[in-house]
Amino acid sequence: MDLLIILTYAAFAFGAFKLFKIPVNGFSLLTAALGGIAILAALLLGMNYNHPFSSEARFYFNTTPIVPGVSGVVIEVPVKSGTMLKAGDVLFRIDPTPFENAVKAKEAALADALQTTKQLREASDSAQKKLESALADRDGAKDIFERSKKLLETGVIAQVQFERAKNTYNAAEATAQSARAEANRALLEAEAVVKGVNTDVARLQSDLDTAKFNLEQSVVRAPTDGTVQQNFLRRGMFAASMPLRPVMIFLHNEPPKFTAAFLQNSAQRIEEGSEAEFILPAVPGRFFKGKVSAVGAFIAQGQLQPSGNLIDPEQIKGEGRILVRIDPEEGISKYLIVPGSSAQVAIYTHHMHHLAILRKVLLRMKSWTNYLFSDGH
Repeated sequence: MDLLIILTYAAFAFGAFKLFKIPVNGFSLLTAALGGIAILAALLLGMNYNHPFSSEARFYFNTTPIVPGVSGVVIEVPVKSGTMLKAGDVLFRIDPTPFENAVKAKEAALADALQTTKQLREASDSAQKKLESALADRDGAKDIFERSKKLLETGVIAQVQFERAKNTYNAAEATAQSARAEANRALLEAEAVVKGVNTDVARLQSDLDTAKFNLEQSVVRAPTDGTVQQNFLRRGMFAASMPLRPVMIFLHNEPPKFTAAFLQNSAQRIEEGSEAEFILPAVPGRFFKGKVSAVGAFIAQGQLQPSGNLIDPEQIKGEGRILVRIDPEEGISKYLIVPGSSAQVAIYTHHMHHLAILRKVLLRMKSWTNYLFSDGH
């Protein structure tokens, strides 16, 4: 493009020299050359600032690292790489034997706890009946003791008979106290509940629910619609439930996000809704249109995270770029553009809009140069 402008200017200058019979000497040639340089510089500077360009653009996509919820030996991997899956489809299975055994053990423990709860209730009822019987015996012994006391004062009975009635009453009172303590203890054990459920039963029910959950986690399923990429998992391998050791990469079935990174020099000219064009190495000789849908509100190099170190500006690498989201228009779907493909983007603003033609010509020229590559030659 620079050469085209220079040649065009040279043609106009040659015509001006011929038409106006300008003498050809050192001064006139220098003036013409400096004028050409000034015009070219003004055009390029105006174009670069008002119609920014970026070679840092890409179709970004979301992936999910697949990590099993439990650890174990893989017994089946029915999924194939690149095959479209629905949410909930089985990715692989882990040997469920230890988790099934854990469920059985928790079910047995829960059943035993339920039986124990019934026994505690029965023991509480039995202790309550014993308490009622002991209280009845105490009341009878107390009545006899009080009547004996009155009879002793009138001399109707002997001291020995009174002492016998007194000892009987004291024994009955002690028995009643012991029965009351036993009934209270049995009642506390029987009524030890959490939200209406016996504490042991509640704990074991929670353990059983956890065991069933772990059993369900032995079957790993697709989180959403999508495909598995680069599936190296095989039967017999050990899959560990460790966040840093995923066993698969799941690619979600959703359109990629087309984003370009522009220099900060262009920040004042990039606006939402502006027209954009981009070219792809994957589609040489073609250009595509789009619209700016979002302009980044931050630059990654400025982020702060809690740490034990003070901020050291010298450790920040690069000035950073502004991320711009671009929505491609119709016409791109008929080409094979895989997620992750790179691109070059130009944004056309309403500032000095006449200079946009220069950027458009340059972009199309770059698109044709995508035919030129030498990989393998």
